[in-house]
Amino acid sequence: MESEELLGSAVEIERHVGAEGWDQPTLMFALVETARVRADNPELAERLGLAADGPELTTFEQTPPPDDEDLEVFLGRIQWPDDVAGAALVVERLVLPPEAEAELADSPDPLRAAREHPSARDMRIVVAVARSGATACVLRLRAEQGEDELLTGPDLVPGLADALLATFDVA
Repeated sequence: MESEELLGSAVEIERHVGAEGWDQPTLMFALVETARVRADNPELAERLGLAADGPELTTFEQTPPPDDEDLEVFLGRIQWPDDVAGAALVVERLVLPPEAEAELADSPDPLRAAREHPSARDMRIVVAVARSGATACVLRLRAEQGEDELLTGPDLVPGLADALLATFDVA
């Protein structure tokens, strides 16, 4: 699987999730080679409109992680079947510049203070990984006015990518 295809899937997933707006739950997607879907399940491929000249990967939304479970614990329980070529994870986080984080250190309720801080920004993170070890990341920073800022790259969130890659480790 080419990195370009993986990035294309990550961008497609971000657009799909973004169409529902902000404040979305954490979401997980399986990435399956479209040719395999077409060969193994032609009826499904037809229903999904998977053309032979379409994207190399088809995304399938999975059951979201439980709200009350730590993401690392959830990821530690996942084992993908062999026909899954990759996976993607979507999380939203609140980000602050480093100087703002220092201001919150003495706050009695740092989470509330972070949400109310004037420099706080929402960020949607999409990390996609391939069984082969390739990674792709898409970050969308929510703008107060105007268009959101979109950043892409292979290693923008390396810790999250490593945790997602670990779901493909065979014991």
